[in-house]
Amino acid sequence: MPHIRKTIYRILETSAGRRRGLSLLFNITLITIITLNAVAIILHTVPEYNQRYAQLFYDFELFSVIFFTIEYLLRLWVCVENDKYSHWFWGRLRYLFSATAIIDFLAIFPFYFSLFATDLAIVRILRLFRIFRLFRISRYDRAGRMIQQVVSDKKEELILSTAFVVFMLIIVSSIMYYVEHPAQPQKFNSIPATMWWGVSAMTTVGYGDIHPITPLGKLLGGIAAIMGIGLFALPTGILVSGFTEHIRNQKGSVRPRCPHCGREI
Repeated sequence: MPHIRKTIYRILETSAGRRRGLSLLFNITLITIITLNAVAIILHTVPEYNQRYAQLFYDFELFSVIFFTIEYLLRLWVCVENDKYSHWFWGRLRYLFSATAIIDFLAIFPFYFSLFATDLAIVRILRLFRIFRLFRISRYDRAGRMIQQVVSDKKEELILSTAFVVFMLIIVSSIMYYVEHPAQPQKFNSIPATMWWGVSAMTTVGYGDIHPITPLGKLLGGIAAIMGIGLFALPTGILVSGFTEHIRNQKGSVRPRCPHCGREI
């Protein structure tokens, strides 16, 4: 039994062990099913296709849920082969609350819940969780893993810059409320309502449903728009810096090889 568990673990994990051929085949199959699920979710919202191929959509959904359920249970069984989850009980419990396991669970939970739920509104909302199946591709995609690593490395800087943006949004919206409320009491009727204008102005989207009409309000709106360009560029700069460092470190870790014998120099 331990040997079978280890073999399945090597197949399920993209970089584990010698079973690279079976692992590659499994990963291609899984990515194909996830991609087809994304196509099915999109086409299911088209009334013509939904009426014509309703049974096909349901059958494919049933097949996908069975496939993902078996995979989820297998991963729960073999996760103890990973040193991080080595304990037979606590290791599996820790795995259940890991980010990847939660995403896997959310991918299958709506289907089983819909079998017992009677409130169709809740069922429709929960069916949106099927989109979590798309996030599973990042487990097998090098670019997705790189993004996760960069965000993890720069999380403190990203949190700090995001907090700074939120603080400035509150300040600008509060000032604009007191400037524009006397002239437009219905549109700028509260600071939370004004924050919608703040988001629109600082992101330079300019939605247009709420806009200042007083000279001072227009001046403040222009300042907020100019300031928003710089503020929202902060997270972008942090991520670009993180990607640059990550790529540089990866290239630096690859040692040159001799063109004749292939050995590292």
